[in-house]
Amino acid sequence: MRKPFVAGNWKMNTDSRSSVALATGVAEGSVESAGQNVDVAVCPPFVYLRAVAGAVSSSSVAVGAQDIYFEEKGAFTGEISASMLKDIGCTYALCGHSERRHVIGETDELVNKKLTAAIAGGLLPILCVGELQSEREGGQTEEVVARHVKEGLAGLSAEKVSAVTVAYEPVWAIGTGLTATPDQAQQMHAFIRKLLSDLYDNKMADAIRILYGGSAKPGNAAELMSQGDIDGLLVGGASLKAEDFLGIIQAAV
Repeated sequence: MRKPFVAGNWKMNTDSRSSVALATGVAEGSVESAGQNVDVAVCPPFVYLRAVAGAVSSSSVAVGAQDIYFEEKGAFTGEISASMLKDIGCTYALCGHSERRHVIGETDELVNKKLTAAIAGGLLPILCVGELQSEREGGQTEEVVARHVKEGLAGLSAEKVSAVTVAYEPVWAIGTGLTATPDQAQQMHAFIRKLLSDLYDNKMADAIRILYGGSAKPGNAAELMSQGDIDGLLVGGASLKAEDFLGIIQAAV
């Protein structure tokens, strides 16, 4: 049985004071559920990672980075390595979020390098995959998602892939208020799990957690989580209010 996992991606939001207050609220409010019944993580901006890690240190709430670079060290101005993230208390790292792909221009090859570096550095990567609205309307959803998964995991053994969480995020549903219906989300999660089975084996595919992301909120979390292949949620805007995020966590228990 796969343990539910809820992660909050704060994106480029909060400041030094509000990030700690938000993290503290999540940690205090999830005492009875986080860790025992559901894994919980928050992904603040880089500059607040250490402070947030300190704020949740006495709880079961984990901290993740929103991005990672694939080199260990060197002349890479502005980049952050796996060892740096590990050093300040990170457990997870997002790899290939749609905003990194479509705003910053990251390729599948680059995402694969980052994911591989995260695993090598002792972090648990969350591989983000998903289609644009134009790609869905053009009947390319499965083709795009399959490419993201296959190229994102390229060269990784089954042992290394066991460290990965996959997050399916239809780009058209991120920050738009639109949400894939539970049936749409389940269909794609089942597709991804079948793809993982084909790439590795049934045992591996059954063990890997696949999260849904895309305007998840307290009002739709329970219905989404009731689907057989949806193992948790990657939450954007609703993770910026402790009350809303805690409501989603409770729906996952």
